Amino acid sequence: MFEVFKKELLELVRDRKTLFFVLALPMLIFPVIMGLVAFLGSQAALKAEQKVHTYYIVNEQNSEQFAERVFYHKSFKKYDGKHQFLSIEDLKQAVQSGAIDVGIYLEADPTQTIEQGEQASWQVVFNDAQSINFIYDRLKSIANELSDSLREQALVALGVDKSKQAAMLQPILVSKVDTADKRENIGEKLGAFIPYLLIPLVLMGASYPAIDLGAGEKERGTLETLLLTPVTRTQLVLGKFLTVLLSSLACATVTVLSMAIWVSVAISFVELDTIKSAFSSVTGVDFMLIFALLVPIAAIFSSLVLAISIYARTFKEAQNYMAPLSMGVFLPIVISLMPNMVLNAKTALIPVTNVALAIKEIVKGTVDYGLLSMIVLTSIGLAALLLAFCVRWFSKETVLFR
Repeated sequence: MFEVFKKELLELVRDRKTLFFVLALPMLIFPVIMGLVAFLGSQAALKAEQKVHTYYIVNEQNSEQFAERVFYHKSFKKYDGKHQFLSIEDLKQAVQSGAIDVGIYLEADPTQTIEQGEQASWQVVFNDAQSINFIYDRLKSIANELSDSLREQALVALGVDKSKQAAMLQPILVSKVDTADKRENIGEKLGAFIPYLLIPLVLMGASYPAIDLGAGEKERGTLETLLLTPVTRTQLVLGKFLTVLLSSLACATVTVLSMAIWVSVAISFVELDTIKSAFSSVTGVDFMLIFALLVPIAAIFSSLVLAISIYARTFKEAQNYMAPLSMGVFLPIVISLMPNMVLNAKTALIPVTNVALAIKEIVKGTVDYGLLSMIVLTSIGLAALLLAFCVRWFSKETVLFR
């Protein structure tokens, strides 16, 4: 078995393409993804923040104060075209055609409606399909400032002192006391996406060598020679399995180390104190726990991809089988993102989903070590079953020479 393992490992080390995908890519993927997302996000936010929007107000006479505040706001410029827009439909067409960015319809004068005990209904017409859009929030903020001023004047006219207006408008003030710390709050939001990077990379680390050790041997015609050696089928499978597992674990090790390094780098450079204080509490033990969860997952993937590779006739056919497998791995990860999906005794038995949930709990700092042990044992049991199936698969002549 170990002679087969050494032989396959030597061939794996000589394959530069496989080494790149197993070792180099995991080291590069985290800084590239983090840097690209941060750069694109900051650029998009900066562009949206600095953009000046063309506006048109219908019935401007209903609130000259509002119109004046919008006119002098740095984010808006008044429409200077020749067309006139008189209704909501006109504003919609103008926005859709690109003549204006936002239209504002002032249906009534708030100084008059407030005396009648009614609300003035205003409408903002704009395209809200953009991912980052400050139009509505800025206009609403201007309207709220004016609304607060009118309300204060109306209450003073009714004889209500300014110091008592807050209590009258909101007699009960409810505030929340959150028992979760910053790490748990941020970990709940960001920790769920870490498995999206880790688990597929572990599968990738097993797929490339497995294809070559199974379908590649068939295509090169070296499998028959290997079967003539005085080694049992079980030993042959175990030797190949150990090679694939080592490749997958190497990918997992490099991935976790890369994540740890780049998280520490991000913490040292990021200016957000909340994120810095949250992730600074993620220790080396936490990263070791994440790696410990990835080991049985690597064994599961190694057994599965080796069985698929043994079944495939050619290298290309094996690659075709790996594509739907890669897509299938994302399904249990997506399940872990579903609302109210938490790690418990039931979800700890769901393959891949349990690891994704456990990684999130580790990042949050709320991991249950009993459930963690259950996940490891369950994953090891599943990996053993798949390995036994792979040995049986390899023992069938109809599979090896189909």
